[in-house]
Amino acid sequence: MISREEAIQLLEENIQAKNMRKHCYASEAVLRAMAKRLGQNVDEWGLAGLLHDIDVEITNGDPLRHGPYSEKILAGKVSVEMLDAIVMHNELATGKERTTEFQHALAAGETITGLITAVTLVYPDKKIASVKPKSVSKRMKQKAFAASVKRENILECEKIGIPLPELAELSVNAMREISDVLGL
Repeated sequence: MISREEAIQLLEENIQAKNMRKHCYASEAVLRAMAKRLGQNVDEWGLAGLLHDIDVEITNGDPLRHGPYSEKILAGKVSVEMLDAIVMHNELATGKERTTEFQHALAAGETITGLITAVTLVYPDKKIASVKPKSVSKRMKQKAFAASVKRENILECEKIGIPLPELAELSVNAMREISDVLGL
């Protein structure tokens, strides 16, 4: 498996947009927390979060190519399980349903980062330190808020034994730890 340093280099080579890079770092932090909670490989899951959107700029986010194109970039550099989770985080491109714990975790973990960022940005100070996990759970129910966030992906946390309030708490805490990187 590639090192984190090599993964960051790949990220910087393939993703130029600063906000997309921040999303990848946030996803890494959340996936690491989820792996710890579930007794999984923290480094491997973190790298999956970091690299899950590695092809997004190459594919222009095309829902029929984003995810599977990652294989061209990552094949032989990461485990088969990690590559599978990365490809499956966009189930539209594969036409298959997610079935593994890793697949569900990546889909839920990377998606909740967008909701948490949106919640953070409506706070007066725009700081994640001010965000209460309960606010994230409350905003989940408001479909008009951050409408592009796929709430059904976030709710996949329940398929792997993490209730939504717990996912919100561990995700907010994980993102707080890297608030300087995220600029929040």
